[in-house]
Amino acid sequence: MALKTAPNDVSGSDFIAGIDNNQKREFARDLLVMMERITGAPPRMWGDSIVGFGSYHYRYDSGREGDWYLTGFSPRKQNMTVYIVSGFEPYPQLMATLGKYRTGKSCLYVKKPSDVDAGQLEKLVRFSVAYLREKYPEQ
Repeated sequence: MALKTAPNDVSGSDFIAGIDNNQKREFARDLLVMMERITGAPPRMWGDSIVGFGSYHYRYDSGREGDWYLTGFSPRKQNMTVYIVSGFEPYPQLMATLGKYRTGKSCLYVKKPSDVDAGQLEKLVRFSVAYLREKYPEQ
């Protein structure tokens, strides 16, 4: 079964320029700069609304395998969703000082940029990317 969310050739910068909400658009631009700096990879659209950076190939014991982005974000209606693919369990102290947010399995939901500490968010992204690069070194 192929993943529904796959990389495409739509420009991440063009996608961000089309965000109607000024605050969300500026937050997205800040995330783009930060994630590109951390990963060394340019932004790439994954599906219709996810800006992803870098990629890795995974293979589960079940035999399922695929490619996914190292980190990314998506400006959703209610929140900016920041994808911390490693999950949050390894970083309890960092999460305690991050600010105001909600989480899913690997999704960090932030209403506005001022709700979180930008330095702590950058550390979280950096740690997650480093974790994935160590776990999947063949990239």
